[in-house]
Amino acid sequence: MSSAFLEIVELPDGRIVLRRSEEDGALVTLTFSSEARGFLKARYIDVAKEMFHAGLLAAGHLAEEEALNESDPDDATEHTLH
Repeated sequence: MSSAFLEIVELPDGRIVLRRSEEDGALVTLTFSSEARGFLKARYIDVAKEMFHAGLLAAGHLAEEEALNESDPDDATEHTLH
């Protein structure tokens, strides 16, 4: 992924996207149902931010793990999938 800044934008159709600041294409798109928006009220943006943040952290951890596994191809540790 490039080192460009990322931004969270709510599109006119209600989708919330994470994208590079200099591009229009979305990296990740979130869509809340009307029921979820009704429950969350104005806080749905805060929830979207937290969801994007958690996803970026998870992607970073996966990238680190992959880099470690590539550096030691003889490592045959098991991975638990949930």
